Amino acid sequence: MTELTIFYAAGCPLCAAEINHLERLDSDNKMVFENICAPHFSERFPHIDQQQADRILHGEWNDGRMIYGLDVTYFSCYLVGKCHWVAILRWPFLKQVAHLGYRVFARYRHRISALVTGKPRCDKCETSGTLKLLPAYLAVF
Repeated sequence: MTELTIFYAAGCPLCAAEINHLERLDSDNKMVFENICAPHFSERFPHIDQQQADRILHGEWNDGRMIYGLDVTYFSCYLVGKCHWVAILRWPFLKQVAHLGYRVFARYRHRISALVTGKPRCDKCETSGTLKLLPAYLAVF
């Protein structure tokens, strides 16, 4: 049963690579991944502001509760059994610093992507095992 829907921007090579990685880890299909730039996205998800979702990662639990940013990262890792890598982000004294760092990353992710992958944006980024932009050691999980 799907527990979490993650709304991501497939035009960002880093975002698409991380979603691709999560899809491979999600053998129990606990998550659904929705590209915010897909045709008819706003009709399918009228409650999701595409511009806001492009600024900060959005997730929606199957009961309709929304989560954002690093909380989406943490819980997606938890659902695939990899929370030990990001558990430190939940520690009270590091949580605020981590969220601030995430906001900076999210704001400049296209520039960061250009440095890491050589591409600030991509028109045809895909998931489901077809995107191989990052070496395994650069993946977050």
